[in-house]
Amino acid sequence: MQVKFPLHFDSRGGTKTAGEDEHIRDLIEQVLFTSPGERVNRPDFGCGLMHLVFAPAGDETSAAMQFMVQGALQKWLSDLIQVEEVSVECREAALVVVVQYVVRRSQERQSARFAREV
Repeated sequence: MQVKFPLHFDSRGGTKTAGEDEHIRDLIEQVLFTSPGERVNRPDFGCGLMHLVFAPAGDETSAAMQFMVQGALQKWLSDLIQVEEVSVECREAALVVVVQYVVRRSQERQSARFAREV
């Protein structure tokens, strides 16, 4: 069991834990929405996705976002997952990222959807 992200407390007041699949999903979320320079001891951690939110909309921006996400996930989580497909869209006032991946340990295909208000 791993610590749940973001940090939560369970009904007994202890630290809430997550199973392997949920933990991997939490790790993906951390990579996606952490900006490089945000972590003190790991200044290159993250993918900088939120920096492109206000870039001009278009195929080039969309491709850049997908490339950044795929590269960051491969860099930071390649020992846990194999990324198969990434889609990034700006819909109305939200950024939506869908990641399809294979968990290396179990060889299970997973899909995770993340949305953030911008």
